[in-house]
Amino acid sequence: MVRKVLPVYKGAKYHITSRGVRRSTLFFNDDDFEKYLAILKETKERYPFILHTYCLMTNHTHLQLEMLEIPPSIIMKNLNTKFAKYINRKYEFSGHVFEKRYGAEHLSSPEYEIDVSKYIHLNPVSAGMVAMPEDYRWSSCRSYIFGESIPLIDPNLILSYFPDPPISNYERYLHTPYTDKFFWENGKIHILDEEGYSCGQR
Repeated sequence: MVRKVLPVYKGAKYHITSRGVRRSTLFFNDDDFEKYLAILKETKERYPFILHTYCLMTNHTHLQLEMLEIPPSIIMKNLNTKFAKYINRKYEFSGHVFEKRYGAEHLSSPEYEIDVSKYIHLNPVSAGMVAMPEDYRWSSCRSYIFGESIPLIDPNLILSYFPDPPISNYERYLHTPYTDKFFWENGKIHILDEEGYSCGQR
């Protein structure tokens, strides 16, 4: 199968996933999660990019990032190679830690961006690991819901798509079923409630 060519340009946004080889575990304890985030920080400093959301699951990772000058292929090679070396050295493993290549989707619209942010933050809920996405420690969700400072990420772009107050309306969006109705007006997403009102409009 021919791999689809990923558009690469300054400002391009992507949903990038990396999985353990044969779906094997990537993170065995809290130290491993912390190490991944430390390597992610080092990578971001060396090859600057904007990180909008992330979630680290037991055997895979999600990154929603925006390219500046360096293409995602270089960013991910540095990140995954360094983390793989750490895992192999720590646990005396050998061979591949990740599947051959990361997966990447080009996020071509604001609708796609906010939908992916929701999908990423709800991953631990879908997996039955937590009841609420903000309860999961290894994601950027708490920055969006509680305004916690996570230096790795910049939530401002995603939040800018919501009317005032953006944090409250993002939280409502996160907890709203996919079947509910949404509409865009003046660059903001609105959610219709049962009475026909939209979020941020009362």
